Amino acid sequence: MGEKPLHVLLIGATGVVGRHVLDLALNESRFAKVIALTRRPLPEHPKLINLVVDLNDLPAEADWFFVDGVISTLGTTQRVAGSAEAFRAIDHGLNLAIAKRAHDSGATHFALTSSLGADPSSRSFYLRTKGEIENDLEKIGYSSLTFVRPGLLGGTRSERRLSEDLGKVVLGVFGPILPTRWRISRPERVARALVDAIASGKPGRHIVDSSSLA
Repeated sequence: MGEKPLHVLLIGATGVVGRHVLDLALNESRFAKVIALTRRPLPEHPKLINLVVDLNDLPAEADWFFVDGVISTLGTTQRVAGSAEAFRAIDHGLNLAIAKRAHDSGATHFALTSSLGADPSSRSFYLRTKGEIENDLEKIGYSSLTFVRPGLLGGTRSERRLSEDLGKVVLGVFGPILPTRWRISRPERVARALVDAIASGKPGRHIVDSSSLA
């Protein structure tokens, strides 16, 4: 891609990390256009193409898939999704479908918000799903693939997650004495890692560990 400014597709622009990604991406000189797929309209910006769509009913082909890179901050929990199947349909199924369609349309860079502990052999359904989507994304063939693995995220979500709220209280108290990778991950640092991964396009598969996100 050389020095050519990039066209980037952003999924999850209204989430706790996605909001930071959007702000950074719109101010990133290496990006020419940011295409954000959302369920509700975003504020206008000269570099932003905001498409209000139903992510559960995406077309097989669309102009918005013709980009250089994709950033996905899309993710939920079983409680919010309503079931284990609904959670997997979003965190695995939807991410994988978007990645395949963008790659088929010429995208070469992909960056995903994953999770600390992501492992396809994990006994935790959540972490196993995160590990499986990482593995399946690698099979698609992106020349540059980055997984950012934060721990418990700081910031404020649009929906309440009681377990996360309690976790933030505990980590807020004990964080200073814990290893860096177990501390609260700052959403703006997660966002910066995602944006830089797409902008640099470093070849290969890369992991950004939670230790650099606190």
